[in-house]
Amino acid sequence: MAPIREKEKPSAPTRARLHEVIFEADTRAGRWFDLMLIWSILISVAAVMLDSVRPVRDAYGPWLTRIEWVFTILFTVEYLLRLTCIGRPLRYATSFFGVVDLLAILPTYLSLLFPGTHYLLVIRILRVLRIFRVLKLVQFLDEANIMASALRNSARKIAVFIFTVLALQVVFGSVMYLIEGEPHGFDSIPRSIYWAIVTMTTVGYGDISPETPLGQAVAAVVMVMGYAIIAVPTGIVASEFTRTGRRISTQVCPECSAEGHDPDADFCKRCGARL
Repeated sequence: MAPIREKEKPSAPTRARLHEVIFEADTRAGRWFDLMLIWSILISVAAVMLDSVRPVRDAYGPWLTRIEWVFTILFTVEYLLRLTCIGRPLRYATSFFGVVDLLAILPTYLSLLFPGTHYLLVIRILRVLRIFRVLKLVQFLDEANIMASALRNSARKIAVFIFTVLALQVVFGSVMYLIEGEPHGFDSIPRSIYWAIVTMTTVGYGDISPETPLGQAVAAVVMVMGYAIIAVPTGIVASEFTRTGRRISTQVCPECSAEGHDPDADFCKRCGARL
């Protein structure tokens, strides 16, 4: 008797064809697949949003539920196919789009245990970001990568800035607690810090406001500082923009699904696989 073979993975040509259709936008099949995927995402998100409108839900609730499950099953199959045609599925599963693809299907299944969680399916709209690659808007991909690089390079500077701002808000909140006190709504230091955050960020809800002349003077200082503080992180990130700027292609690595390669790249910058 011939030994029973384990279920094999798709052959290399089949996997390459799947990768070409699912991940690439350079071919006719890949382009049509991505366009149909984007339309499916938009329709499914619209269905979830309509389900939150009571008159629509009362009239078409069962139909909207069926539509939601149909798209969830389709997206589940698509997610599994993406894992199948990638050489390193864990790399894709932990990437930005891999996590988004997983979160796009989980809420429907979780709604079986926790009713109402299916409204979190609106996160599917993030999958539409693929439209920049589908429509060959490479310049937008360039800008997105430049922005991401600038944010990464300025992360430590921004972190130091944020901790400094938080320290100032604790100080100002404590000062206002001492000046205004409970009679004027500043009944605790944490609540006073909340006022300092709202004021310094120029949100200004108005639920708490100083009433004494000294408190109003401190508030004026916090307001002016707020305008100055808003410009600081903008300047930090802007300075990094000037140091970054390169062209990229829409090529997707068949092994780890990494994007953002140089137009003349022959190998993946992340895993070294041939493109």
